[in-house]
Amino acid sequence: MSEQRSGLAIGMTMFAATMMIVIGFFQGIQGLVALVNDTFYVAGSKWVFEFDVTTWGWIHLLLGILIALAGIFVLMGQVWARVVGVIVATFSAVVNFAWLPYYPVWGVIVIALDVFVIWALSVHGRDITS
Repeated sequence: MSEQRSGLAIGMTMFAATMMIVIGFFQGIQGLVALVNDTFYVAGSKWVFEFDVTTWGWIHLLLGILIALAGIFVLMGQVWARVVGVIVATFSAVVNFAWLPYYPVWGVIVIALDVFVIWALSVHGRDITS
């Protein structure tokens, strides 16, 4: 018996995978900026998650690479990439929550995109596999 796949579900999964690549690219740029110019991001107050900006740069760069790679493999229909995608998008949301004192608007935008990616991969992710 053939299973009918929803065009909307496939579109949402494709969009989520593309967003993962974009989020990964943005995270990578964010990390590179922190590594190249560690005075670009400045937090005014003391916060619980207070790391050196260079440390944040490495965190964002490595996380960005992981998210982008997972997004590429989701586009290829790999089941394991959906699981990895949900995990790294969750980690990305947590990291960007801790990053809020340094760049609040950008952190909130990436958190919102991460939540959408988690939802789309969890609900509609299987629709893209062949």
